[in-house]
Amino acid sequence: MSEKKQEIITFKVDGALWEALRSIPNRSEFIRGAILTALEGACPLCQGAGTISVAQRKHWESFTKTHAIEECDDCHAIHLVCSEQRKGARGKKTARRRQ
Repeated sequence: MSEKKQEIITFKVDGALWEALRSIPNRSEFIRGAILTALEGACPLCQGAGTISVAQRKHWESFTKTHAIEECDDCHAIHLVCSEQRKGARGKKTARRRQ
């Protein structure tokens, strides 16, 4: 069996964050879990950067010709919807196109 090599990462925190983390029994496990959770929620297009490249923008503009960003009337989550699906569900969702 091969062992996975582990790496050590260190980072600085301010006093308030240190005080909040200090009482956690296994800080390493807690921080690993928080990072994994944050990575799972990262935008698949920008991968958490918050911006997209010029090339990604061209793909996005092409994609939005057949898709829309909509807000769910029930849970208010913003999500992508295919134009064909939107035609069948007209009136159920409020379209909010963003580009």
